Amino acid sequence: MAKIVERGLCELYDEDPERADARVFGRVSAPNRRGFLRGAGLGAMTTALGVTGIPFGWNMPAGLIPAALAEETDPFVLAGKERGLILHNDRPLNMETPAHLLDDDVTPAERFFVRNNGTLPEPIAPGDWRLTIDGEVETPLELTLDQLVNDFEPVTLRLQLECGGNGRAGFNPSPRGNQWTVGAVGNAEWTGVRLRDILIRAGLKPSAVYTGHFSYDEHLSGEEGRPSISRGGPIDKMMDPHTIVAYRMNGADMPRAHGYPARIVAPGWAGSVSQKWVTRIWVRDKEHDGPGMTGLSYRMPRHPVAPGAEVDHADMMVMGSMPIKSVISFPETGAETPAGRPFEVRGQAWAGDDAPERVDVSIDFGATWRPARLDPAPNRYSWQRWRADVTLPNVGYYEVWARATDQNGRAQPMVVPGWNPRGYNNNACHRIAVTAV
Repeated sequence: MAKIVERGLCELYDEDPERADARVFGRVSAPNRRGFLRGAGLGAMTTALGVTGIPFGWNMPAGLIPAALAEETDPFVLAGKERGLILHNDRPLNMETPAHLLDDDVTPAERFFVRNNGTLPEPIAPGDWRLTIDGEVETPLELTLDQLVNDFEPVTLRLQLECGGNGRAGFNPSPRGNQWTVGAVGNAEWTGVRLRDILIRAGLKPSAVYTGHFSYDEHLSGEEGRPSISRGGPIDKMMDPHTIVAYRMNGADMPRAHGYPARIVAPGWAGSVSQKWVTRIWVRDKEHDGPGMTGLSYRMPRHPVAPGAEVDHADMMVMGSMPIKSVISFPETGAETPAGRPFEVRGQAWAGDDAPERVDVSIDFGATWRPARLDPAPNRYSWQRWRADVTLPNVGYYEVWARATDQNGRAQPMVVPGWNPRGYNNNACHRIAVTAV
């Protein structure tokens, strides 16, 4: 007897989307519209979704897993974290926030995603913590926590942090790494001091061009002195008044999982630049080359490459600002609403070093779009709330898609953007499933 191999839905679609359509739903092409849903395929998908119809099904492209089936979660509970976060890895610990838990303007610490590269360290005693500033500076510094808090002007800002691999699960073929969907992002209220003020006190030499960051978490190997990750950023980003050394999160002491007692927050760039548990900032005369800075790590191809292509390390460049992005935080995928009656759809939008200028929503798989209302940001680098009143005209299955556009006219793509070996910077439109009854 032949061995039966159980295959997951996402695995089938990763390998060959159109063949998966045929195997799972019996999907065949509509006349003169190759790759669109009709006939028996429409019926099979309707049955799988448990709905009476898909009103705009003819607009659904081939190889698109319905949003109602694509968002599978694995709830996990960690002390200090809300039940329902998704566990991607427990060594190192990495947890994602489902989209519907990103509905707060300020993300609570218990809902904030967790991204680690090494151990989750035991908290260091506040009196034992030191922050060293050395390298290309006139006066190397060693600051205590009391000095950090009392000797510099404090600032409190709402700043979003996002993992560089947020959205990795959407790439095909699947790159290695945690398969984040859309929830490796959060927008907290951070209190700390401007890193520029510390660097000015140390006195930057003309040769200073980059920083390297170090922390007290341990490498998973347990090898003493080996950093789990050590990234940094160009001096102009570190001198941005919104880049801070934070010691409070949402008005409370920095949580253990987010870098107690202090961390860097460099908003708009990959979260790995914002070193948790920071103990040293090494000012350098060249681009930093610590773990996480070389090879394929947090680097993008200099030129477009084919999906799955191997890219020479010399043809890779360090990531900078993250791209325009948005998420639908309400309603939760799978919601039901009366047909013909308006309901609110809302979410958040952000754009790295830039700012969102508009958000549009679609209920017909991107065939038409209507504008949402976009609230102003309380400060630069905070995400922005958007809202739209949506009416589903008839009973059946719908997908609500959101697309943000920044002030430079760059909009989220409707499909996963250009492939890269580690699955960074996926800013494809987020979508949810809603059934009209």
